[in-house]
Amino acid sequence: MSSIRVINGNYRGYSIQNTEFTLVSGFQTGARGGFVTVQNNGHFPRCPDTIRIRVDNISDIEYTNGMTQENTVKFAKPATPAETDEEAMARIRERFEILTEMTKATVSGDIRAMIVSGPPGVGKSFGVEQEIDKACLFDKLAGKRLRAEVVKGSATPIGLYQTLYKYSDPNCVVVFDDCDSILLDDVALNLLKGALDSGKKRKISWLSESSTLRREGIPDQFEFKGSVIFITNLKFDQMKSQKLRDHLDALQSRCHYLDLTLDTMRDKLLRIRQIAKDGVLFADYEFEPAVQDDIIEFMNTNKDRLREVSLRMALKIADLRKMSVVNWKRLAETTCMKPAGA
Repeated sequence: MSSIRVINGNYRGYSIQNTEFTLVSGFQTGARGGFVTVQNNGHFPRCPDTIRIRVDNISDIEYTNGMTQENTVKFAKPATPAETDEEAMARIRERFEILTEMTKATVSGDIRAMIVSGPPGVGKSFGVEQEIDKACLFDKLAGKRLRAEVVKGSATPIGLYQTLYKYSDPNCVVVFDDCDSILLDDVALNLLKGALDSGKKRKISWLSESSTLRREGIPDQFEFKGSVIFITNLKFDQMKSQKLRDHLDALQSRCHYLDLTLDTMRDKLLRIRQIAKDGVLFADYEFEPAVQDDIIEFMNTNKDRLREVSLRMALKIADLRKMSVVNWKRLAETTCMKPAGA
């Protein structure tokens, strides 16, 4: 077997210097930079037998048994020109601007329903809740019942029926934020399909006996004239149950669907950088720009070891930086990262 010495490299956040490995595949370049594929041979416990070590360039490796760089180097041909960070951030910003615009349209009643899909911790809820707060401002000042509500957590079908009745008037909005239980229940999905039907009148019925509805004076049938926003981490097309997929397809056909498409690690980190650059992410900390950059760079360097890459994680690390200017990185390594080899 051929051998290789990694002069300077990185594997899952661990620095590698002057270490010899059994070579599997020589230096290659991909979307995330250069790498070599080697056998683990116990260097990293509880990790795969074959691993990729990231290196900046071919000068960071040395062949130890007579092989040359020329007969091992391979270059992946990019199908399209690489997207720059600036272009990626512009693309991401446009998605979130569309989210704000669509939320305003839902609040005004111009559209009946919207589904917002994307990974956790990228700020899906923030823009929606801002517009909901604006819509409810005059209600609060006048002491009126708020015309919108954000529902988080779990909800039963009868709880859903009660909520839809409460906000069934025109210009009322219900936001279901990570309330995925209603998207995984047949009865709840049927209620939602009725509430968001494309017909002129959207009638919902509850024809089962219910002392709860009687006690609260809620009829067993009513017309829903409000709007609904779903914020979810679910990918509808990846659901395993065909029956559930059919229900979700029917619901999706009644809604505007916005996928924020932040599925790569790079996109998540650029989203975090973007929010920080806009002065929103660390607004409560009064950090200098250099400190904000340090936090984001720390996340970028340790992205493969962090428990999650999200806005929430950035704020956790910011808490530690505020708590200890000297030891915040050590604290973050202990509380925010996965155990070595996990």
